Amino acid sequence: MSDPADTGSHPAPAAPAARLPDLATCDLVDLFQAVCDAPSVSGAEAPLADAIETALRATGHLEVLRDGDTVVARTQLGRDSRIVVAGHIDTVPLAGNLPTERRVEDGAEVLWGRGTVDMKGGVAVALWLAARLDAPHHDVTWVLYDNEEVAADLNGLGRVVREHPDWVTGDVAVLGEPTAGGVEGGCNGTLRVEVTTRGVTAHSARAWRGHNAVHAAGEILERLADYEPAEVAVDGLVYREGLNAVGITGGIATNMIPDSCTVTVNYRFAPSRSVEEATAHVRSVLDGIDAEIVLSDAAGGARPGLDDPVLAAAVEQLTGATGGSVGPKYGWTDVARFAELGIPALNFGPGDPMLAHADDERCPTAQVRDCARALGAWLAPGLDLDTAGGGD
Repeated sequence: MSDPADTGSHPAPAAPAARLPDLATCDLVDLFQAVCDAPSVSGAEAPLADAIETALRATGHLEVLRDGDTVVARTQLGRDSRIVVAGHIDTVPLAGNLPTERRVEDGAEVLWGRGTVDMKGGVAVALWLAARLDAPHHDVTWVLYDNEEVAADLNGLGRVVREHPDWVTGDVAVLGEPTAGGVEGGCNGTLRVEVTTRGVTAHSARAWRGHNAVHAAGEILERLADYEPAEVAVDGLVYREGLNAVGITGGIATNMIPDSCTVTVNYRFAPSRSVEEATAHVRSVLDGIDAEIVLSDAAGGARPGLDDPVLAAAVEQLTGATGGSVGPKYGWTDVARFAELGIPALNFGPGDPMLAHADDERCPTAQVRDCARALGAWLAPGLDLDTAGGGD
């Protein structure tokens, strides 16, 4: 689940070769665990991408394409409509939470470890279904992409949109981000500004000769602490906004008065605002403070679009099968990228989004199975996914 205005690229250690079970015959949860146990921190997805490409090519009924560490597989059956099912294969850095563990919590099996929520459950569902749906009701494009958890300009889906737009064309898109088996419509926008105060350096023993830029940043922090974020209704869903300091840097040496201090501010804004409107709002909150404000990264949100007839039908079928609810997506996801292309999109996948990026990520394995059955029943009505291909 990307926060493109919050994150930059982080060097990742080289990952070992990855290997996946036979997609056509494997148990879904075994596949889920294998995908999670292949480390793929942003920037080091190549081994998992290699394994995914190999596994998808073995199915025989898919056209498989590769750009960097993004793998695209699609049916070419001449159907009247095409559904894009997408998910990112990278994770945030590890925290001693791999390899995964199967545990029992409150009488239910969960898979515990990095990526189990964000979002290798969705990736496993896509791979498992891709191998089984050789004659779906719609043509299907499966997009498994790299570098979603870091800066927006590195995003593999964005790269494919720029360089191979025909690879991701479709009528509707489903992003397998964690929604606990419900449907989350649209997403908040996000932006980051760097707010810098200036001072005059001096020896800290003679502080009166300088002006402390870190102290001057206090008013910025006070404004943010007092800020009351809005709840904004957009097309029937209520999005919660947020405006927060997420970083602060300043200082030269421990015996010097700092001459600059930068507060990094992240604004999560409802999809009813444009990036320009959101930027103006942040500037208005900080108006009157003697500081330089620079927009460093931004990504617009996406309205829910659940009134689209195809999406509305999908929502009814998917939530009916899983018992999940319908709500807004508070974080930024690539549904916004599909919205820019004019493709209605929704978020649907296993895992509690509140556990995304947590060191104790864990996902009920039954939820992964339920999401696979629900998505499969929508894409290929009548196919028995309990027995198809000898799997789950």
